[in-house]
Order: sequence, then C-alpha cells, then structure tokens
Amino acid sequence: MKNDSEYNPKKFAIQLEERTLKFGVSIIRLSSKLPSTTEGKIVRNQITKSGTSIGANYREANRARSKADFRNKIKICEGEASETQYWLKIIIEINWKNKKEIEFEYNECSELLAIFTTIAKNTKQFYSFFNLKF
Repeated sequence: MKNDSEYNPKKFAIQLEERTLKFGVSIIRLSSKLPSTTEGKIVRNQITKSGTSIGANYREANRARSKADFRNKIKICEGEASETQYWLKIIIEINWKNKKEIEFEYNECSELLAIFTTIAKNTKQFYSFFNLKF
C-alpha cells in the first residue's frame, strides 16, 4: 500500500491540468479589463491566446502518442508561458495594470514557466518518474 505522502504522478497531472485551466480563465478575465484601444485589443488578443494555450497544450501533452510528441507539447507550454509573462510585463510597463493588480497572474505564470521548463529539461527522468510508456 502506498503512503499518502508519496508522490502520485497521475494526481500531479490532473492538478496541473486544473491549475492551467484556472490560469487560462484568469487571463481571459484580465484581458477583458484591458483598454478597448487598438493597442489594447492587440495585447488582449495576444495574451488571451498565449495564456489559454498553456493549458490546452498541457492537456494534449498528457494524451501524447509518443515521447517526442509529449516533449514537443511541453516545449510549446514553456514557450506560451514565456510569451504570457512577456505580455503581463507589457501591461505593467504601460501602466494598464500595476503589478499588485495582476500579482496572481504574474506569479502563477512564473511558476508555470518554471514547471514546464523543468519538465522539458528533464524529459528522460520525467518519463521514468511518471512511468510513461508509449
């Protein structure tokens, strides 16, 4: 019988899917509060696409057909998280929102970026740790 404190990879995957979903919803809510100027619409579109793509691609990674497919989807998650962080910094720099107002999104994005960067860098260990078989 497994100890409750033992790491459960399937539970981790489900929790990360839920976490990225909540993050995507939060990004959509944030983007709806951006200005309706031409520039605001561009940033709104970009951050919504990149912020929601993280969860969509992670969901696809969990259903990958091969190790290469899995790694590719994880790298996409990493890239989309990085892009979302960029747009969050733009929003702060332009003073559309201050860092305190978007603290959750900024911190969560930074954590997601770190998670996906780690998974991407350690793909081989990740496969063995999660007992992934393709």
